[in-house]
Amino acid sequence: MKALVVEDDSTLADVIAFTLRREGFHIIQASDGEMALQRWIEEDPDLILLDINLPKLDGFSVCEKIREQSNTPIIMLTVRGEEEDILHGLEIGADDYVTKPFSPRQLVARVRTVLRRVNRIPIPTTFNIGDLKFDQDRREVQVGGQRLVQLTLLESKLFEILIRNSGHVVPTNLVIEFIWGAEGADRDMVRQVVHRLRSKIEPDPSNPSYIETVPGIGYGLTLPSSQ
Repeated sequence: MKALVVEDDSTLADVIAFTLRREGFHIIQASDGEMALQRWIEEDPDLILLDINLPKLDGFSVCEKIREQSNTPIIMLTVRGEEEDILHGLEIGADDYVTKPFSPRQLVARVRTVLRRVNRIPIPTTFNIGDLKFDQDRREVQVGGQRLVQLTLLESKLFEILIRNSGHVVPTNLVIEFIWGAEGADRDMVRQVVHRLRSKIEPDPSNPSYIETVPGIGYGLTLPSSQ
């Protein structure tokens, strides 16, 4: 599924994009109202996260223009909390309204609720990227069409956050939050899980070709250059 994130605050936009990527969305981004309409026309997203206070064309105007032609689900994002703004957003066709600041967990819950309401395709739990196949529910990975590899719960959660963000570096602190949540963990624990996962899926764990360590930052899932 594709989500269009329209937000002129680049830091917040990256947080929203990361949050939705790990839920299986392909992310398209726009930083002003005119760009948002152009991206919507070009990409036909399944969901739009739309800030109200935008350069060039505000979020209300963007929402109205999209609603003239489409029923694409729209969740409006704003620092405003006044009832009048909330009602106006809903009256012109927004499906939901989230006031900043909000937690990633809250945003995901609202996204899931909106998508269920409009009967959109469920968020996927199986992934095929290059020669990697991952079944999140079964906690199984298949590499290059070979035998299935069974993962532990921690290994599966690590692989999930990496494959949902393939091609991007996931900061270590976000890996810790995703795997252990409020319980927390340290970097040595992350390295241990990375080591175990590599031993199961890498052709040569001492020279990994899938799970990349970016020193001082985090980890990423890449495909070998021959793929």
